[in-house]
Amino acid sequence: MSEVIAVGVTDAPVANRAVAWAASRARDRRQRLRLISILGGAVGVVGEDALAESFLAAMRERSETIAARLRADGLEVEVIVERGNPTEKLIAAAEGAALLVIGSDHRGPGAGATRGPHGFRIVSTASCPVVVVPDVELGERRGVVVGVDGSETSEHAVAWAAAEADRLGEPLIAVGAWLPLPAPRNHGRYPEQYLQNMQALTEETVSIALAGLRSRYPDLEIVARAERGYPAELINRHAATARLVVVGTHGRGAFRRFVLGSVSYDVLAHLATVTAAVR
Repeated sequence: MSEVIAVGVTDAPVANRAVAWAASRARDRRQRLRLISILGGAVGVVGEDALAESFLAAMRERSETIAARLRADGLEVEVIVERGNPTEKLIAAAEGAALLVIGSDHRGPGAGATRGPHGFRIVSTASCPVVVVPDVELGERRGVVVGVDGSETSEHAVAWAAAEADRLGEPLIAVGAWLPLPAPRNHGRYPEQYLQNMQALTEETVSIALAGLRSRYPDLEIVARAERGYPAELINRHAATARLVVVGTHGRGAFRRFVLGSVSYDVLAHLATVTAAVR
């Protein structure tokens, strides 16, 4: 496993939160940091190169200042400053890393849409897990929430979430969601036995997903939730009071919504806390 955590660094205030989150994990896991800054927006007009060089110098100075502070705190840090397509360059610079951490200017549910598509593209195409840090003060939040649906992707997410919960000393909250067959309008009545069976099946799915974790992490508090509702809505409801959320993604590709999966996409689109996308 790689011992490098890559971090996207910009001049946005949330970048400080992303660096702080990555630095905390690097200390705990004795990993190195790679600070990545990319200058984009080139159109090729006369005089652009000279201006770009001055901007790159300023970006490098900012990154080196951050790196110096982190090195003084005992961390090993490298700095990468490049020019080009920000998404492509960031993903390339993070190749081989254990984790990529990026900031988002999203300020939680109800704050409105504040982000472009870059974050989704990064999450869907990066070769490593991606942690998205919102511009939210987490305060006294507790717990690591993970969505469970019985898939192989979900298994990877549960394993990653359990390791993080154990590292942080937080409870692991595994959420399984179920919905009855869609009924025509005004015909939403279901036999009670059918609803009970749906609940029991989801509880079993969550239980199977968590099997073995207690022996691997004897001190880990595990909370299993099987609830009726839309998966993304339930995950985000628990995320509102959680320290971290972990969702699974389906691999690399160009079409972000289909690559991420609708649940992961919706969780990231309504970012309620620090969220890790794991494949």
